[in-house]
Amino acid sequence: MVGMIPRRLAWLGLLLVALAAAVPVAGQQKTGPGVDAEDSLTWKGITLYGVVDIGFQYDTHSAPFTPYRPAASGNIVRQNSYQSVSGLTPSNMGQSRIGLQGVEPLSGDWAAVFQIETFFNPQSGQIADSLRSLTANNGKPLTQQNVGVDGSSAGQAFQTAFVGFRSEQFGALTFGRQVTLLSEWAIKYDPNYMSTAFGLLGASNTYVGGGSSEDNRLDSTAKYVLHIGDLLHVSGLYKFNGSNGAGRTAVQADVGGSFAGADVDAYYSKVRSSITASSLSAPQAATLPAAYTLSNTLAATVSDNTAYALMARYQRSSFKLFGGYEYIKYVNPATPLSAGFSDIGDYVLAYVNNTAYNNPKILQVYWTGVRYSVIPQLELTAAYYGVHQSGYGSGNQAGCSTNAHSACSGNLQTFSFDADYRFNAHFDVYAGAMYSGVHDGLAFSYINTTNINPTIGVRYKF
Repeated sequence: MVGMIPRRLAWLGLLLVALAAAVPVAGQQKTGPGVDAEDSLTWKGITLYGVVDIGFQYDTHSAPFTPYRPAASGNIVRQNSYQSVSGLTPSNMGQSRIGLQGVEPLSGDWAAVFQIETFFNPQSGQIADSLRSLTANNGKPLTQQNVGVDGSSAGQAFQTAFVGFRSEQFGALTFGRQVTLLSEWAIKYDPNYMSTAFGLLGASNTYVGGGSSEDNRLDSTAKYVLHIGDLLHVSGLYKFNGSNGAGRTAVQADVGGSFAGADVDAYYSKVRSSITASSLSAPQAATLPAAYTLSNTLAATVSDNTAYALMARYQRSSFKLFGGYEYIKYVNPATPLSAGFSDIGDYVLAYVNNTAYNNPKILQVYWTGVRYSVIPQLELTAAYYGVHQSGYGSGNQAGCSTNAHSACSGNLQTFSFDADYRFNAHFDVYAGAMYSGVHDGLAFSYINTTNINPTIGVRYKF
């Protein structure tokens, strides 16, 4: 792990040099992507952008906050939520990040495009690293752990890094490390726009990752997006594994459209040999082979994940209504992974379970919510999210619906309400809270089964 730090700092230094070279000396205003071009830090087609989001949060049941995970807190109740906690939390409404994106006209309506961005935690100064939050808990009992949550941020220099081509007529084709289709479009259809503090989809990227938090962004992808007029769009994504066979590949597809204030999208996702990482248990840490170290070693469950989703949104005047449904199926991997496999961020999987789903595990995820603009500057959001797990145990666990086993059927429910006041395009303040509760199989081995996380904060975008 120590050897990884200078390399990451070197990459960060290169990014900062690139940022300095891209910014004009004077005459620019500050904004982020999606705001009018004349209000952007753009020079010769290259735009510097960023978000700094930080607030104060109190959790009724949580582990102590971590300096590594992008959100610092767990936001929803988790297995090690053993006490009340309060403190500074980053990225409550939107991921704190800095990046560059560029467009270079080529010929006709063709242009070259690129984007790179780095996630960081403003309260700790750390590059976002979800997997580091897991290794920090290796070998510790639940009541001595900090928040530790798997994710696609693993201390990489760049969370997004792609280049490609774009044409108004023929669409966009890009290559590199990219947000998946399921995750990208979920931002549009989540009433909380993937807020980590106030929405389940942002608090747990398992669902927008099609079954794993590590899969909401993927390395080595090709992504194609085509808009057919103003009404229809289609897109596809493929992940290459750099080797033979289908293991560690992924494919996603989306088709959607817009009409009379309504938007609808349907998705398909298949990720092979998907990884869900976890901290080492005390016995695993005690028997760790000498070749490994606790600081960069994890356990993992491997599965082939298939997901289908349907999402919709309706907008009229100052009112927006959202809804979505997702079906996720986990089965044992057709291509198992071996102990010693190198995961994202160069973390090593010392213990690997390839047989967790002898019977398929099924999750059904559903949500709805409304956003209402009281005045142009003030927007209120109320949302509900739910997850149902079907029982997938065998033997004496078959058909169970209690919290006796993790394979029993179970439910997770969250409710949230928040308010966001925008002083201008760059600065806003927010306040809200989310309730979460787990039941039956999804509450297996939980110390507490509910959490409420009142949160206030500020966000600056440029």
